[in-house]
Amino acid sequence: MSAGEVNSGSGTGSTPAALPELAQRQKASGGELMITVSIMLATIMQVLDTTIANVALPHMQGSLSASSDQITWVLTSYIVAAAIMTPPVGYLTQRFGRRQIFLWSVGGFTLASMLCGQASSLNEMILWRLLQGVFGASLVPLSQATLLDTYPKEKHASAMSIWGVGVMIGPILGPTLGGWLTEYYSWRWVFYINVPFGILSMLGIYFCVPESETRKQRFDILGFAMLALAVGALQMLLDRGEQVEWFEALEIQFYAIAAALGLYLFVLHSRTTEKPFISPGLFRDKNYVSGLVFIFVVGIILLATMALLPPFLQQWKGYPVVTTGLILMPRGIGTMISMMLVSKLMKHFDARLLILAGMGLISFSLWEMSGFNLQVSQHDLIVTGIVQGLGLGLVFVPISTLAYVTLEPQYRGEATALFSLSRNLGSSIGVSIVMAALTRNLWINQQQLGERVQLPVGMLNGLPSADTIGALPVAVMDEVARQAAEIAYVNDFHMLMWINILAMPLVFLLSNPDRKT
Repeated sequence: MSAGEVNSGSGTGSTPAALPELAQRQKASGGELMITVSIMLATIMQVLDTTIANVALPHMQGSLSASSDQITWVLTSYIVAAAIMTPPVGYLTQRFGRRQIFLWSVGGFTLASMLCGQASSLNEMILWRLLQGVFGASLVPLSQATLLDTYPKEKHASAMSIWGVGVMIGPILGPTLGGWLTEYYSWRWVFYINVPFGILSMLGIYFCVPESETRKQRFDILGFAMLALAVGALQMLLDRGEQVEWFEALEIQFYAIAAALGLYLFVLHSRTTEKPFISPGLFRDKNYVSGLVFIFVVGIILLATMALLPPFLQQWKGYPVVTTGLILMPRGIGTMISMMLVSKLMKHFDARLLILAGMGLISFSLWEMSGFNLQVSQHDLIVTGIVQGLGLGLVFVPISTLAYVTLEPQYRGEATALFSLSRNLGSSIGVSIVMAALTRNLWINQQQLGERVQLPVGMLNGLPSADTIGALPVAVMDEVARQAAEIAYVNDFHMLMWINILAMPLVFLLSNPDRKT
């Protein structure tokens, strides 16, 4: 494929012939270690912000004079902006160069973080969070593409382990760090903490990461517009659906129509234009397409369980936010340990067997969680978290490696962007599904359990006052609500377990060239 044949959406800005030269320049400009540290600072900073602000929302609500419905836009605005701006990362890198896009992205994200911390109104906060999402969208795919080009092929598993630690640990530790900062300092430090890391990352990228080759290509603006409409509308549907009773609301119906129409027009346009926004060559690589499916499922499990556990622990078990964060932390520790070991394991075992083992551990942990009740001990919570973390690490790194093992290098910029988009969409869909199911089951369980409650007439004899009489049904109904919640959470964990189990056969779609299969 010649330079002129590379379409608008593809490439990291380097041709296959230029990749060895790029690796040499990277080593000469600071070495693999400095490049890795610099870009991983940016990656961790970005993925932390997907969850770090969640626990601070109640505190922000009072400071910004927002309603409970309005304050959720602090999360939604960031997620939607990042989702829309992820697909064009490949084109922007090719057009302006990887280091330039990295520097602008880290600089813009750091500045937007500082402005978020200084926001004095809800409108200001939403505007700065939108900018955070716009600038932060490219950080994860750019870091993955840079590591794949910096390290030789035989070290790709190790590189993806390092990258995976940042991507997976961020969302897991975000609530812990956010809760601690909010509790002991201020919710504003949830954003201010990005500033020193952003500055260090920019310095490292400027001095260590070399510039990639650039080429002027036509930008498929219609294709991007249609894909942005589909992705943005889908994100809004998922984020807003639970709050407005899903398709009973005209707003959600509008988002659904816009998403379907945007996707239809994007596919139609891509099949008829000479240079589509997304390269058709990506979807001819079976390993890459299978990797997209797998990372979508991993996204569901990763954030869906993280969306369920904090309210379960805080609202129904009465744990304070800091304790909740500490109980969730071992899940991240398990993931980190697993990712540190998996690159060595891949030298001795087929990566597909490691994926199956990881998904087996995840399924086992979810099966254990489906037996939780409101008396579950901290020991059981921590053990299941560690097991699930170990499983996530065993799955994430081999998938991130096998997805690119047969993909032509010129597609990496575009491929890493779609890989990140697939993971984020899986997370959004997973969270929406489990929270919708939780809300629905809570209501149904309360109705069914409430119908079975019968207070003996004798319970009312000898009570000293009407106030005490009135308190009895309230206490009983509080217990009904607790039992209803217990059943609802168990049902969600059980559903996630079956989603994970049903996805396991997809591993056979992957091939491992190193194993000659």
